[in-house]
Amino acid sequence: MDYQLPEELRMLKETVRRFVDRELIPVENGSLDGPKLRADLQADLEEKAKAVGLWLYDVPTEYGGQGLGLLARAVVWAELARTVALPSRAAYVFGPNVSPILYFLNDEQKQRYLYPVLEGKLRHCFAQTEPDAGGDPGAMRTTAVRDGDHYVINGTKRFITGAGDAHFAQVFAATDREKGSRGGISAFLVDMDTPGVRLLRQQETMMHDRPWEIAFEDVRVPAENRIGEEGEGFGFAQNWITAGRIRHGARGIGVIERCLELGTSYAQQRVTFGRKLAERQAVQWMLVDSHADLHMLRLMVYDAAARHDAGEDVRYDSYIVKYFGDTKSFEAADRCMQIHGGLGLTTDLPIERMWRDQRSFIITEGPTEILKMALARHVLRQYGS
Repeated sequence: MDYQLPEELRMLKETVRRFVDRELIPVENGSLDGPKLRADLQADLEEKAKAVGLWLYDVPTEYGGQGLGLLARAVVWAELARTVALPSRAAYVFGPNVSPILYFLNDEQKQRYLYPVLEGKLRHCFAQTEPDAGGDPGAMRTTAVRDGDHYVINGTKRFITGAGDAHFAQVFAATDREKGSRGGISAFLVDMDTPGVRLLRQQETMMHDRPWEIAFEDVRVPAENRIGEEGEGFGFAQNWITAGRIRHGARGIGVIERCLELGTSYAQQRVTFGRKLAERQAVQWMLVDSHADLHMLRLMVYDAAARHDAGEDVRYDSYIVKYFGDTKSFEAADRCMQIHGGLGLTTDLPIERMWRDQRSFIITEGPTEILKMALARHVLRQYGS
């Protein structure tokens, strides 16, 4: 591909950058109420997002959105990551949170779930991770057993973001334990007020995220609430998470760029022992390393996203993008914190928040070690004799 963005995406990038610089960065030090965006800011920013043409940028055109491709969305995600004004896992000032899986629902299911989500009437959560099955979904212990025209679901889900506010959950459960992730996992739409669904606890984390643990005890779900065919659940999840991993890389672009902005500015101002930090080789090399990582990551993300838009399978590329993007953006935040010294440890600046968030992303949606394990198999097949 031509790594120079086409004109329309350069314009999009500038639009989002202006929005971030004018509306988000100025309020980022007091924008959150706990893990959520302040209600007054939510309403204000939604109106401003509509005014600049960013509303529903990630919703397909057939559902009233702008239908931006993955490369265009990556451009938006990268710019938004330059600020910590929005919740890192719930930046929904550009329209409702719509899980891509909901677009695969049948017509009747769309009437009951997708369209109310698009209208802002319903909220949902994604319930896959379990205490003993995070990066290894094949070990899933939550089961869904067919009983006439219903399934009976039993199990526990953990680290489920947004469950406390959700009206329904996309629940992944084993319908054939022997098949594991290869045809043994199915997906269901489960209303959160269904008897047997219990929110056990909201967990405190090092990030601005308070995920939930949910118990399912003899939860009867109509068979008509199954998404797709039995055994297709893991495929739906993987389809969504490939784009999600590229989103990790795009987020890393924004984080590294903001850390470079903060680090270079401070290094040119701060004087120690009669010299600016910018004149010291140790600091210069930190900035250069982050700059090089930014250049490599941007090329990786643009390439993977563009090929995804062209219909290519970029699953393994998404593994590389995620582990490289998460790791290098965390390192950039760590360098930026070191350059700022004690000031970098304070909440006066966004550095400590970026440091915490980027460290957490190295674990979530595919730990680096598991991604490398899968990549190792791919490399051995591709280059082995």
